[in-house]
Amino acid sequence: MQINNRELFLKHIAQTSPSPMMLEIERAEGVYIYDTAGNKHLDFISGISVSSVGHAHPNVIKAIEAQIRKYAHIMVYGETIQAPILNYAQLLTSYLPSNLNTIYFVNSGSEATEGAMKLAKGYTSRSEIISFENAYHGSTQGALSIMGNEKLKTKYRPLLPDTRVITFNNEAHLSYITEKTAAVFVEPIRAECGIQIPNNNYLKKLQQRCKDTGTLLVCDEIQTGFGRTGTLFAFEQFDIVPDILLLGKAMGGGLPIGAFISDRKIMQTFSENPPLGHMTTFGGNAVSVASALAVLQTITQHRLFERAIIIEKILKEQLHHPKIKEVRVKGALCAIEFESTEINMRTIELCWKNGLIVDWFLFADNCMRIAPPLVISEEELQRGINIILNALSNLK
Repeated sequence: MQINNRELFLKHIAQTSPSPMMLEIERAEGVYIYDTAGNKHLDFISGISVSSVGHAHPNVIKAIEAQIRKYAHIMVYGETIQAPILNYAQLLTSYLPSNLNTIYFVNSGSEATEGAMKLAKGYTSRSEIISFENAYHGSTQGALSIMGNEKLKTKYRPLLPDTRVITFNNEAHLSYITEKTAAVFVEPIRAECGIQIPNNNYLKKLQQRCKDTGTLLVCDEIQTGFGRTGTLFAFEQFDIVPDILLLGKAMGGGLPIGAFISDRKIMQTFSENPPLGHMTTFGGNAVSVASALAVLQTITQHRLFERAIIIEKILKEQLHHPKIKEVRVKGALCAIEFESTEINMRTIELCWKNGLIVDWFLFADNCMRIAPPLVISEEELQRGINIILNALSNLK
């Protein structure tokens, strides 16, 4: 007997949750995802902040097709001169502060975290890494070591030593940053805890403490980068400049790519003593970088980060319901907080049944995640909001 795709999925694909949604995908275009039954679903999460220019954007498709006809992979990254990589690096660094001038391409956000941890240790000759409670920097073992949530870490201990988790927005905890600290990893706008924004110039005080102790400040913009929060990068909103910047998610328009960026004098740590201090086979893959270039050009030319501000305004104005406890939103990244996880999960399920894809946050499961593509129209945004509000009104 021939088994169907759902059965194949459950039999051969590793599951990371006890109840996967199992939406069977046919195609995706713009802000919609189409299933094999012919239904279209409005995407309100962008593949977890990945598809910021929408699905199958013509500029991205054109760039991928043009590059794949030339070559996809040459050799281990860093030894050959490849035009797609150079073009992207030149454009991206033109939008960054002068000290963020050298890019190391990797395959994902987690790998960007791993590379930055090594870079900070190698450059400073220190071992301690500090991060924040309920921070997510990836799931590989190094990234997991600085994750700020013990629930997801305990099963995999022992992890890396010399890590410390402190409390965000708590100025007293800045004293834990000392001359023994190689780096502090921080999300300028924190996502997986249900959207948390720094207050009272906290990030400037954090940066100053890092400067005073010779500690590198690492800004994780894997989820907030590329216009998601209303500026091209979130750190721009807080008058700080990191020593290392982490990128991923929206970077490749749906293709796997990430990066960590720093000053050349810091990045040279990987070039000598020992040489090949960090390696990746597929980081800087030409097709992924070509896609990333098309994404960056699309975002900047159409100023989609300004669209994020319009999205924020509409979400704030329209998301009102007795069952909603609080709405926290920065640009096109929003958390709707409910009184309980049960209300959130039941609402999410109703939204899915009515053609709207929403989700929850890793460390705030009583909060609904909204992160639509930046190209979403006001009409489409309003349609999604109406589905959420109707779902809440129909909760039993």
